[in-house]
Amino acid sequence: MQSLLEAAENAGAGLPPVEKWNPEHCGVMDLVIRRDGSWWHEGKRITRDRLVKLFARILRKDDDGIHYLVTPVEKQAVTVESAPFVAVRVDATERDGVPVVIFTTNLGDVTEAGPDRPIRVEIDPETGEPEPYVLVRGKLEALIARPVFYELANMTEERDGQLGVASNGEFFALGPSA
Repeated sequence: MQSLLEAAENAGAGLPPVEKWNPEHCGVMDLVIRRDGSWWHEGKRITRDRLVKLFARILRKDDDGIHYLVTPVEKQAVTVESAPFVAVRVDATERDGVPVVIFTTNLGDVTEAGPDRPIRVEIDPETGEPEPYVLVRGKLEALIARPVFYELANMTEERDGQLGVASNGEFFALGPSA
């Protein structure tokens, strides 16, 4: 069985090169990826995991901030309420004595936080609640589920008045210390 570190190192292997495809925009698809990670087409939940995973393989977010399903010949905009993935697991390990934080998404993607895959936290202006995200691939992020964020909070250390976690030589602030 593949270790989490190996899975994170091989993340993206076998995925189509959607970042290199530049078809013309063909319209908007009635597809919504909800905040809870569920995928809905024409108002009905897609319950076949294999179909969701297939769509996720050809999903990308462009510089315009819009998410698209992309093939070599088509590009359809889709609606994403928060992030297309949800981080449902976090693990802390080390590589050569350096801390590594690894996330697993609801669709089985594995990503390790670091310089190329940052953790960021937005604060909801209405509720004041943190909305933490981690970059998974390309410009696609995962919303870090609340229980996972609590686990991450248990891994924090304080630096310069900020609580955060270190991973792959980077420090990611999660919020101010008291």
